[in-house]
Amino acid sequence: MMGKIAIIDTGTYYHHRVIHEDRFGHFFDQAIYIRDLCKTNLSAITTLIVPCRTDPAHLVAHRKLFADFLNDGKTVVAMGSTGPDKWLDDINWRFTPTNFWWWKEGGSLNLEVAEPEHSLFDYVKLADATWHHHGLLTPPAGATSLINANKAGSIFYDDRVTSPGRKIVTTLDPMYHHGNHFMPATSRFLDGFLPWLKSQ
Repeated sequence: MMGKIAIIDTGTYYHHRVIHEDRFGHFFDQAIYIRDLCKTNLSAITTLIVPCRTDPAHLVAHRKLFADFLNDGKTVVAMGSTGPDKWLDDINWRFTPTNFWWWKEGGSLNLEVAEPEHSLFDYVKLADATWHHHGLLTPPAGATSLINANKAGSIFYDDRVTSPGRKIVTTLDPMYHHGNHFMPATSRFLDGFLPWLKSQ
């Protein structure tokens, strides 16, 4: 039986479009308003998504909650621009300038699939994960980088080693862009990513 997915809702219009409109809303079993997270019973939830552009100032107070959730063998998904190094253990994120002009003639993000046999790529093509990213990650030893950039770091990895649970961490921000009605690759990414997550 597939597990239940909850997503944090910060009340922003771009999160609202992802969480509540028909295209993606059916993938979420529960939406939890960020200010209600501390008093929400998560016992039936197996995957908790922290959507992109969630202010980390609202997450650091829940650091123990996320650690306990992982220690119960569950999955935390940390999307881009959430400052995951501030509220999750064993995260090594570093700032890099954002390349907004990669699509111009001669430009490139130099992305590469690092683990082509990973099940994510049954659902998501590299082209669907290709837009600017926000910083680079150094996966912990034993974690699996799925997409690398410039041979300098990861923009998406799967960590099953640093806790009894699983961390899926990315510097991509698809929910922000889908919610703003621009950058079609971000919508295609969610078209694949959310069904994949539901299958886990």
